[in-house]
Amino acid sequence: MESKTIRSKAPAAAPAGGRQEVVVKGGTLFTASDSCRADILIRGGKIAAIGEKIDPPAQAAIVDASGLEVFAGGVDVHTHFELPFMGTVSADDFESGTTAAACGGTTTIIDFVIPSKGRGLLEGLEAWRAKAEGKAVVDYGFHMALVEYDDRVAAELPKVVREGITSFKCFMAYKGAFMMDDSQLLDVLAAAKRHGGLVSVHAENGDMLVNIMARLVKEGKTGPAYHPVGHPAAAEGEASHRAIALAKMAGAPLYFVHLSCDEALVEVKAARLAGQCVLAETCPQYLLLDDSLYGKNGFEAAKWVMSPPLRDKSNQGKLWQGLADGFIQTVATDHCSFRFSGQKDMGKDDFTRIPNGIPAVGDRMNLLYTYGVQKGLLSRSQFAAVTSANPAKIFGLYPQKGTIAVGSDADLVLFDPKKKGRLSKATTRHRVDYSAFEGFELEGLPAVVLSRGEVVAKDNVFTGRKGRGRFVKRKEFDSRGWR
Repeated sequence: MESKTIRSKAPAAAPAGGRQEVVVKGGTLFTASDSCRADILIRGGKIAAIGEKIDPPAQAAIVDASGLEVFAGGVDVHTHFELPFMGTVSADDFESGTTAAACGGTTTIIDFVIPSKGRGLLEGLEAWRAKAEGKAVVDYGFHMALVEYDDRVAAELPKVVREGITSFKCFMAYKGAFMMDDSQLLDVLAAAKRHGGLVSVHAENGDMLVNIMARLVKEGKTGPAYHPVGHPAAAEGEASHRAIALAKMAGAPLYFVHLSCDEALVEVKAARLAGQCVLAETCPQYLLLDDSLYGKNGFEAAKWVMSPPLRDKSNQGKLWQGLADGFIQTVATDHCSFRFSGQKDMGKDDFTRIPNGIPAVGDRMNLLYTYGVQKGLLSRSQFAAVTSANPAKIFGLYPQKGTIAVGSDADLVLFDPKKKGRLSKATTRHRVDYSAFEGFELEGLPAVVLSRGEVVAKDNVFTGRKGRGRFVKRKEFDSRGWR
């Protein structure tokens, strides 16, 4: 029987569940460390061989990658699907969110379990498992958010690590809801270190934010234009400095989520240059959007209300340089989508009530390729590092995820560097009524996306199956190479 070639704009029958042998032929492979022209043999959902020329086995499916660039599937380590937040629930669940991820070239996500106060960590984990199982279309893991710290939480930490949840998030903001004080954060850092976990922080000075926002509301300054005023860069810089000091005292590694400004980046740089294990992610919105969006769109500015907010444009070049220089290791999305109509407008009379977050999980790889690689700000190997290899290494997924190597999962995204497009509400796969990057031109788009050897997307058309995504247990944090 002849081999079947998969390379057309119309969806073709995809190898189901990695059972069929697949050969990806004629592509140029890029990893975080090197590149070459090679074929890839996939068997049982794993990469079985890489060679200059692989003769397809009988009945194998052939993915024609000629003229395409082959990267490891993206790893987005910061998403919020079906999250109860600010009186509503984020619009994308694990089906729609991971479908958008797959179409955009991301084949693994890590979401956040956020237990309610007074409820156990393992109870929260079961609730999030129930949200994902039977829905997720790509593989997924979980971080555990800690919204309080007491003897019961401390006793559950090692049990959570044994479940393959090896990272813990603490909030230095959202006072009265999620925020931890310095004493609690110090205890968490020490405990996580004992159990092989990595602590990440949302770094904003919560007391400062409460004070500023209360004054703004009292003065009648309630429109979304005041959201960035209520979340100044100084609050992020101060909290970053304090978190680094606490981590140093605990002798523990530290990871910053959604770093948005130079005030925080200078703290990370200083710590890393001093030999401290401090890591950071930024997001496409901070690299490409700026706070001018809040001042010229009336209430429509609510579409971009997130925390931290968009910053002055002068920060963008510094963040790009931080990525290129290795001071920022990853680009995630902080995807937390809310519909403009019916959710964002809950805060039409008070910006402090606008649900925070934007849709982005399906846009990350496209935007980083166009505005990073094609603009010369990132090499292709750096693109592979910040979108896939580094997050996989930091969060205990490597080399199962994050690279193209024999024995790794066959998670691949085949970019057509010549294909052009434009981001818009019409093309988005997110379950919302707007695009946060409306009108952004793209040059270089995913032509084919494979997850464990199964073609799950072709030319922004989903071809996979609901519920095929698997939970991935992660290894303990390894600080080697990150100091």
